[in-house]
Amino acid sequence: MNHDAKASLQRYFEAFNSGKPQEMLACLADDVMHDVNQGERRVGKAKFAEFLAHMDRCYQEQLKDIVLMSNADGTRGSAEYTVHGKYKADDEGLPPARGQTYVLPAGSFFTIANGNIARVTTYYNLKSWIEQVGG
Repeated sequence: MNHDAKASLQRYFEAFNSGKPQEMLACLADDVMHDVNQGERRVGKAKFAEFLAHMDRCYQEQLKDIVLMSNADGTRGSAEYTVHGKYKADDEGLPPARGQTYVLPAGSFFTIANGNIARVTTYYNLKSWIEQVGG
């Protein structure tokens, strides 16, 4: 794995697991493209910050068993991990939140430019998540 790509992705995931959204944002390019599972593309750090605030309101999550990968030149990366979470508050269009817990395999794909993450695309099985929270 390219060392620079690995370092960028490690910082991003460490910030996520530490609950430090400002540190996550510091890993991103200003015009970051964020493709959310089952959602629309968001562009820019401000939109990403809005997403993080929404996620913090509705979910408490830790990512475990993280495996990082990248191409040889460090411009593309990916991560496979397991999400261990708690559903804290109702999210629009999803089942009601009652503090349900869930464990869900997931993956993210990244474009890295000038040491910053320029694209984040995340995938997980929404049907499995809904089944786990009792939807």
